[in-house]
Amino acid sequence: MRIGIDVGGTNTDAVLLDGAHVLAAVKVSTTEDVTSGIVSAIDGLQHQHAFDPAQVQAVMIGTTHFINALVEARRLAPTAAVRLSLPAGRSLPPMVSWPERLVDAVAGRSYLCHGGHEFDGRHISDLDEDELRKAADDMGRAGTRSVAITSVFSPVNHEFEQRAAEIIAAELPDVAISLSHEIGRIGLLERENATIINAALRELAAGIVDGLAKSVTGAGITAPLYLSQNDGTLMDVDFARRYPVATFASGPTNSMRGAAVLSGLDTCAVVDVGGTTSDVGVLNQGFPREATTAVSVAGIRTNFRMPDVLSIGIGGGSLVLGEPAGVAVGPESVGYQLTSRALVFGGDTLTATDIAVAAGRAEIGDADRVGHLEPALVRAAMERIAADATDAVERMRTSAEPLPVVAVGGGSMLLPDEMFEPGDVRRPEHYAVANAIGAAIAQIGGEVDRVYAIEPGQRDTVVDEAKQEALDRAVAAGASPSTVEIVDFDEVPIPYLPGNATRIRAKAVGDLQLGR
Repeated sequence: MRIGIDVGGTNTDAVLLDGAHVLAAVKVSTTEDVTSGIVSAIDGLQHQHAFDPAQVQAVMIGTTHFINALVEARRLAPTAAVRLSLPAGRSLPPMVSWPERLVDAVAGRSYLCHGGHEFDGRHISDLDEDELRKAADDMGRAGTRSVAITSVFSPVNHEFEQRAAEIIAAELPDVAISLSHEIGRIGLLERENATIINAALRELAAGIVDGLAKSVTGAGITAPLYLSQNDGTLMDVDFARRYPVATFASGPTNSMRGAAVLSGLDTCAVVDVGGTTSDVGVLNQGFPREATTAVSVAGIRTNFRMPDVLSIGIGGGSLVLGEPAGVAVGPESVGYQLTSRALVFGGDTLTATDIAVAAGRAEIGDADRVGHLEPALVRAAMERIAADATDAVERMRTSAEPLPVVAVGGGSMLLPDEMFEPGDVRRPEHYAVANAIGAAIAQIGGEVDRVYAIEPGQRDTVVDEAKQEALDRAVAAGASPSTVEIVDFDEVPIPYLPGNATRIRAKAVGDLQLGR
């Protein structure tokens, strides 16, 4: 057995699985401290289907802790950014495009030092170790507690980042150090931004991961704990402490993976309607389509693995305002206060959930409390929701080919039964907790993303080496060797670089090796 938990802005969902069979599924309100909501969810599973905690082999959690901390600019550690690039890279310093409030929140300091590589591994300049020691001394006097180190083309050759980390760790043994080649992809500024964000969250990550682990062990479960990553795969708690940014998009990713399992479709559009927002994404071969451009997180451009998701401000807690002729639904929401503020629960706020109950699409709360709503208003609000959701799905399509639509999430009763060709909107069994199911069935992955200088006649050898490295990384992360396979592969020549430069990205995925 395994337990999957997904912590959303409004609800915390949990499922107990035996293989692919759902034994129990619960939905509880997310609490302000989050961890007590997880405890309540596990208690709910036990009440619904009694189980021996010793029989649970793994617990998987998708959490919004870290993205919320960044968006709200709170609980971030004083952070320094070290870029190894001189004499190049002076014109755009680290954090140049960050919102001022986030720079202030991390007490951001930056240092430009000598180092870096060309795309083929040649040095831009040698590392200046004395320069790094002086920078570390300044960091220590400024109270820096976390350091992000970025070197030009470090995904190709990361020797300078590792050596710089050794020097800074020797001078400042108590600081946490994040290296960009372990976090982002080729692009320098976006990779640097992702690394700085990761560094700023390192202190928070340690406390949160320990809290999550304590909430699980408090229920008598001693099984390994895993957290969901942005690309639909899992990481263990030690990895989560080091790379908290890898959890940012775990919510929508879990929902899409759960939708694939529940619907039996590996290529489809998924609309996940929660309490605050609706996330629209596309599944290709059972995994979320990844964003091909830089992704903005809290106003900061990054390039780590993120699903291509379009979010719209429609959910079960969305406020409904205006008259039938010009009704508006969202983006403002009552969020986790839905059960106290919505009309059907005795509150005084008209929400999308009230509209769904009045329209006969949901049986929640007291339907008599929305009996006074004008039919024209109810109809107009439902049409507004359908139009916005349909437009979002259309914007995510990349071809005219028919694309089935799968609706999941507790608020999916807001969606119409038909949207466009091919028509039907599918709501599979257990659709309301698809996100928790996606967390529970998540796999282990490994990825390589690098620029190679391919010699004539060596293309097949280089490709095989890249694929094998991805396979090896998945196994090292905990995947069962017999199940690992390449699920995504890109090969893009870069004509403006010499030496037949080619960017190769290979992604391998396999089932979690339980009991490892």
